[in-house]
Amino acid sequence: MGGTKISSGQKKELKSQNLILNISLLILIVIVAFLSYTTFTIISSKFGNNDEELLSEIQNAKIQVEVLNGCGVSGVADKLTEYLREKKVDVVNLGNYRSFEIENSIIISRNEKMKRAEQIALLVGLDENNIIQQTNPDYLLDVTFILGKDYRNLIPLKTR
Repeated sequence: MGGTKISSGQKKELKSQNLILNISLLILIVIVAFLSYTTFTIISSKFGNNDEELLSEIQNAKIQVEVLNGCGVSGVADKLTEYLREKKVDVVNLGNYRSFEIENSIIISRNEKMKRAEQIALLVGLDENNIIQQTNPDYLLDVTFILGKDYRNLIPLKTR
């Protein structure tokens, strides 16, 4: 068994390299664990709520909503308002938007509480991409819901 002898200086260098590699590996494991936990938390919070939990959260939050007709079809804002009130959402204003040319329904969060707008979107089946935030301290409500010409895609207006 012939082999090369390693000097003590080389042994120390190899040990320090191994230590650096082990520390790097440990750091990577911690990062992967953190990212996995974060991903799991986000996914479970997004898909973990069943309808009863969502309704309970909405009722406890006392979300105040304004419903505006932006599509020009008579009665759809009334039907959406009726649905939201059945779900214990506080609809504080019902009316027409300044234009009837809105193609896609929009939810506007009027304060820093974006979760309330997201809950309303989830409740009616509106994609979260249709939520915008326009914070205005003069508004005394949480959410403005502008019904667009896509109103037939919304849960409360499919079944009614």
